[in-house]
Amino acid sequence: MKQSDFLKVVLPFKDKVFRLAKRLLVSKEEAEDATQELFFKLWKSKEKIADYKNVEAFAMTMTKNYCYDRLKSKQASNLTLVHSNYKEKDASLDKKVEYRDSVNQVHQLIENLPEQQKIIIQLRDIEEYDFDEICKMVDMKPTAVRVALSRARKTIREELIKKHNYGVS
Repeated sequence: MKQSDFLKVVLPFKDKVFRLAKRLLVSKEEAEDATQELFFKLWKSKEKIADYKNVEAFAMTMTKNYCYDRLKSKQASNLTLVHSNYKEKDASLDKKVEYRDSVNQVHQLIENLPEQQKIIIQLRDIEEYDFDEICKMVDMKPTAVRVALSRARKTIREELIKKHNYGVS
């Protein structure tokens, strides 16, 4: 596979790989390292890539596995799960602060979810993968993915309602 063909295959999903890595790792730098490592691995196996039906799903699975390995490593004992994938729109300062607070609340709630629910909510609601692709990436049955996503959303919704109604933080 020529370099130009390789780039045509992998560049369309490079941002998704980075966002998933950033969701799972503590910092932008760690996510950049993970993304670079993934694309290096893909480049080394570029001849095999043509055999894959869905290179993007394969890359996302590799990213997830690499990030989990990093989180388990002794070097990475200080890493935590994070997310800051929010872009502000033109709005008043009050609205921007309110949006930022809302995003931070959701961020905190996602961080408190079980590991499996975190990855599924990232892939479905943020990266917008369909259920079949998610099932392959996390090696779960469609029903289990739907149940985990439903539970994650329900937990977040209930906690947001509780905070909104009672001011509990």
